[in-house]
Amino acid sequence: MMKYCLCLFLAAPLLFPGVAAWGDDDPYADARRTMVETVRRDAQATSRELRQETLGAGILAALGAVPRHEFVPMEYRAAAYHNRPLPIGYGQTISQPYVVAVMTDLLGLKPGDRALEVGTGSGYQAAILAQLKVRVYTIEIIPALGEAARERLRRLGYGGVEVRVGDGYYGWREAAPFDGIVVTAAANHIPPPLIEQLKNGGRMVIPVGNPFGAQQLVVVKKDSAGRVSTQKILPVRFVPLTGRHGP
Repeated sequence: MMKYCLCLFLAAPLLFPGVAAWGDDDPYADARRTMVETVRRDAQATSRELRQETLGAGILAALGAVPRHEFVPMEYRAAAYHNRPLPIGYGQTISQPYVVAVMTDLLGLKPGDRALEVGTGSGYQAAILAQLKVRVYTIEIIPALGEAARERLRRLGYGGVEVRVGDGYYGWREAAPFDGIVVTAAANHIPPPLIEQLKNGGRMVIPVGNPFGAQQLVVVKKDSAGRVSTQKILPVRFVPLTGRHGP
């Protein structure tokens, strides 16, 4: 779950193709439009690092469709659509929307693909993937967060998500292999069990580095022959991956 990212920009609201229109009775409609447009502009501003001009329209549409205010505690709902991380309890955060969008885009998943998420948190990243019609398996090490996320995702109708309470470092072997793996906490190395569970031709997106210092968002690619390569994308700051292997 993301703690901090340097990429924050202010933007005016704009409704663009691919993003749903919301009714006049939706109190979060304007805030959601602004958030999506801000993320779009942030992606353009970091296009050199991302090696592409903008994010896919489907990613932006998913951000516009998922009610982020449902994934934050009541006391932070007024800030739910700000482009920044927010506390969700137990020392964890819901990630900055820009970073959620970037990580989702980097996975390159298609409808019907299978994804593993390590670090469910409030369930927001899982909901974005489910909105893209990806089958999601997500693991949370903190029981209270995992159980709350399971109930929240069920209540909001994200039936394509399975939630497990456990140590995500070791993945979800019974559901493997995965077309994509997204890790939402920082590790000082790429967990070997996750590489093993990544399908040939698949991608993993993970923050790597000192859990309390410099980190890089890394894309791990496994080619059709099973060869693994890595690519650094952006400097980021995430809370640490915890468990028996943790710091």
